[in-house]
Amino acid sequence: MTYITLPDERQRTLPFYLAMEEYVAKHLDEDDCFFMWQVSPTVIFGRNQLIENEVNLAYCRAHHIQTYRRKSGGGCVYADMGNIMLSYITKDEHVNFTFNRYINLVALMLCRLGIEASSSGRNDILIDGRKVSGNAFYHLPGRSIVHGTLLYDTNMEHMTGSLTPSTEKLATKGVDSVRQHITLLKDHITLGIDGLMRHIRQTICDKEMTLSEDAIPVIEQIQQNYLSDEFIFGNNPSYSLLRQGHISGVGHFEVRLRMKNGIIKDANILGDFFLIGDLEEGILSHLRGCHLDRASLDQALPAHLDKTILHLNKDQLISIIINNE
Repeated sequence: MTYITLPDERQRTLPFYLAMEEYVAKHLDEDDCFFMWQVSPTVIFGRNQLIENEVNLAYCRAHHIQTYRRKSGGGCVYADMGNIMLSYITKDEHVNFTFNRYINLVALMLCRLGIEASSSGRNDILIDGRKVSGNAFYHLPGRSIVHGTLLYDTNMEHMTGSLTPSTEKLATKGVDSVRQHITLLKDHITLGIDGLMRHIRQTICDKEMTLSEDAIPVIEQIQQNYLSDEFIFGNNPSYSLLRQGHISGVGHFEVRLRMKNGIIKDANILGDFFLIGDLEEGILSHLRGCHLDRASLDQALPAHLDKTILHLNKDQLISIIINNE
C-alpha cells in the first residue's frame, strides 16, 4: 500500500483532508493509498445527518470547535490533536470487502501492539468492549474511500460537550453516555502518539508518494465544496410527519414526510446509515405519490433497498414509515 504525503507539514482544516482523499481517488493511479492527519478541535457529522440533532452548536461556538459535514454516511464524531484520522483509498468497489479489509487492517495493526482489538457492529473497532475507532465510507467512480478515527488522547470534555446523541442511540449500544462507550489508546500502550503514527505507517504501508506542489491548489478547489453553508447545514424543507427508528446493523433513521390528502408529496431520510447508492433515485423518488399504508409502500419501493443503503431490508424501512403499525 502507498503512503501519501504532502509537500509540506503545515496543519490544515478538516475539509482540506477530505478534499485530499478525493484528489487521490481521482488523480493517482495506485491500487491502494493511505494517509494520516490531525486537526484542531472539530466535529464531523455524516452525509445524511441533521446537524441540530447531533451537535451542541452553542457549546462548539463557545469553545471554538469547528463543525463540518463529510460525504460518507455513519455517525457524528469529535476530533482534535489527540486523535489520529485515517484515510484509505482503493480501486476496489465491493463495499463489504473493502470496508472489512480496512477495518481488519487497523485491528491487526493494534493487535501487533499487544492490544486485544476487534471489529464490531457496522463500523467500530473495540478494546474490551469499548470503542477506540469508528469508520465510514463512500464511493467515487472507480474508487472507494474509507476513513476513520483512532482515539489516542482525545479531550473527553469537548467530546461529551459537543456531541448530542439521542438516548435511543446510546441505548442500542448498551451505554448511558458517550464517555462510557469509548476508550483511549493511551491507556493501553506506552507509545506516544508520534510513535503510534510511525507504527501504523510501517505496518500498513510499504512505499511512499509525495504529492506535487501543483496538487495543493487543486485540492483547495475541491475543498470549497465542503465549506458552503448549503453543504454543511443542508436543505431541510418543511414536513408534516416524522417517523424515527433504529434498525440493528443498519443504523438510525429519521423519515420526514410532507403529506397531502393521505399521499406522500415529498420525503427525506436522515440518519447515520451507510449510503452506497443514490438516495433520491433509489428510495425517495419512489415514495412520492404513494399512499401511506404498507401495501402501497411495498408496491412502490424497489425490492433491494440494500443497493442504496447498506444492509437495509424493505420491510424494515416500511415498518418505520408506517410507525410499526
